[in-house]
Amino acid sequence: MSTKLASSIRSTQWQLQRQPLLYSTCRGLFDFTPITNTRREFKQKKLAGYSMEQLYDVVSDVEKYNTFVPFCKKSHVYAKKPGSLKADLIIGFPPLNESYTSNVTLVRPTLVKAECVDGRLFNYLLTAWQFSPGLKDIPQSCVIDFMVTFEFKSALHSQLSNLFFDQLVKQMEYAFIQEACHRYGGPSIKSHVLVSNTS
Repeated sequence: MSTKLASSIRSTQWQLQRQPLLYSTCRGLFDFTPITNTRREFKQKKLAGYSMEQLYDVVSDVEKYNTFVPFCKKSHVYAKKPGSLKADLIIGFPPLNESYTSNVTLVRPTLVKAECVDGRLFNYLLTAWQFSPGLKDIPQSCVIDFMVTFEFKSALHSQLSNLFFDQLVKQMEYAFIQEACHRYGGPSIKSHVLVSNTS
């Protein structure tokens, strides 16, 4: 090995040690190790042109999910009582069909939270909608904090989800706004995404 080449290699190694971010970036480009983190999360805060009560009524209407939620093939509600319910859901998108039971927590008009721990495809699935007051001068507005987090049982499914996860959850969130439009007419203001984060 030439002195010049050896010197160049030592210089690069020194830079990588001094700049961990550069090291992790280089490693990320050339590291073909399979993904082992099967947990995904999407969070979004949005200002919407509907009241808290209106959006709560749409999101808590689990029995009608199969009529407006993308890929929802079946939604059957049972064990309904004040503040909670259980629902059997079948979600299907080629080539997967997943049936599971969700335990839904309801706090009118601020929270709808659905949690599943018995699916064949997921180890864990949590969806939460939190509603808070919107603009003071526009009563028909509210802020939505929407969150989906799940963990696949299979690393392969997790890798496949990287191809469609972002679009899937955005479609789902959009479907609820569209259902509110169908039920209550056009929004008082155009929706605005305030914060969005995927991990």
